[in-house]
Amino acid sequence: MSEDTSSVGAGSASADDAKAVARLQQARDRILAEIRKVIVGQEQVIDEMMTAIFSKGHCLLVGVPGLAKTLLVSSLAKTLSLSFKRIQFTPDLMPSDITGTEILQDDPTTGERRFKFVKGPVFANIILADEINRTPPKTQAALLEAMQEKKISAGGDDYPLEEPFFVLATQNPIEQEGTYPLPEAQLDRFLFNILVDYPDWGEEIEIMKRVTGAVEVAPADVMSREEILGLQALVRRAPVADHIYHYAAKLVRSTRPNEADAPDMAREWLSYGAGPRASLNLILGGKARAVLRGRYHVAIEDIQAIALPVLRHRIIPNFAARSEGLTADDIIRKFLEIIPADERLYDGKSVAAEPKVS
Repeated sequence: MSEDTSSVGAGSASADDAKAVARLQQARDRILAEIRKVIVGQEQVIDEMMTAIFSKGHCLLVGVPGLAKTLLVSSLAKTLSLSFKRIQFTPDLMPSDITGTEILQDDPTTGERRFKFVKGPVFANIILADEINRTPPKTQAALLEAMQEKKISAGGDDYPLEEPFFVLATQNPIEQEGTYPLPEAQLDRFLFNILVDYPDWGEEIEIMKRVTGAVEVAPADVMSREEILGLQALVRRAPVADHIYHYAAKLVRSTRPNEADAPDMAREWLSYGAGPRASLNLILGGKARAVLRGRYHVAIEDIQAIALPVLRHRIIPNFAARSEGLTADDIIRKFLEIIPADERLYDGKSVAAEPKVS
């Protein structure tokens, strides 16, 4: 595609796709309205979770206990008419407690004894893996394999997981003792790393009024499973202009300290930069964000808007950065400031070099 392909792609969308984009935008507004009946605030968290679902990706949610993460996920599952299971990760949780196990049964007709696979809680559309860092690596790996393969293997047979399949794993940032943090290679499997923060003053007052009141409100169904699958396919078909690909690649490659044209701050503050999966997820997430907002093409602002959740768990700040009090988010914001967003700099073949910024 050339530089102006975004407008061409948008104009050439089929009538059915154009109607589907409009439906998805309307559905997004209705989903937000239904979730607001039970959840106060957390607008950005909800928006990023919806973006991940329609990108067919998984999320890692980081926040202290008591921020209504479980209620948020179950409410979202309800509005999407999807099955929901919560798995509480503990140090004694076994892989079979997640995936399922084989049991020996007697066949009443033949008298033979056969193994039967009993499905575990992972066989649901939306999985909340609560405190995933409190269980040993072997059990973590069982869930991560299911996320990647979209199936469970047992007794020589494969059991596919029903689509859509979305895993939201939570981590408690303040509890370190007795935990098994996910290695960086496993963190990379999550599309987004979403931070859940404390509510502000007004939100906390509203939470107290709602939770301690007598009236309980449940969110209504907004979208069916078949509609979700169709809209996930629509997101994949959304066109992307070459300058968007080049901007995403430039942003990701700039975080790698060993790249020849990386800015000085990459070498100064980072031990490792983001890998190719970050570039892929910036494009996929950008597509979903654009379509959720009624646009059938991706803009640079879509890439910038999801840069933090895509990159914060894929870059590793070094000791120098930590000693200066810099977080991964601080460093990503500095990259967003210095990587030019002017599409005229991306000619479809190469990216103009910028002066290095220390």
